[in-house]
Amino acid sequence: MKENIKEVAKLLIEKRLTIAFAESATAGRLCAEFSMPADAGKYLKGGLVCYDASLKTDILGVDSEIIEKYTPESAQVTEAIALGLTHLIDADIHIGVTGLPAPGGSETFEKPVGTMFIHAIKNGESFFTDRHVFSGNSEAIINDTVERVAQLLLKNLN
Repeated sequence: MKENIKEVAKLLIEKRLTIAFAESATAGRLCAEFSMPADAGKYLKGGLVCYDASLKTDILGVDSEIIEKYTPESAQVTEAIALGLTHLIDADIHIGVTGLPAPGGSETFEKPVGTMFIHAIKNGESFFTDRHVFSGNSEAIINDTVERVAQLLLKNLN
């Protein structure tokens, strides 16, 4: 189990905060990793894997024009899926993640494979946002993104 996730779990429990995830590129990895610490039921509400754009629009209520204008892997769509999640899962913190862990999405010179977007909302207000470019294969990029979410939570919860 990842050490930073254990630390985040302790903080969430101490602060009596709950968390939920809207995951595109990480495809459920965040939820799985955050379920590992003891007493995960005290803070983890759950999540939605919205890998396909139709789930972003149909379930999370993301305007298709935002997806068309900015691409499914963008800061704007990441914020929109986090916001959409606030209407589906009752939690204190909602985190959305999109990105490009592998070729075949909307990669460009400015947004290469490895670019990942994270957006967190706490109690209805933007909590933090992050764009980071990771290197390595898909597995490494996804694992590094999970670690990045844990680091950002530690930083912003303390």
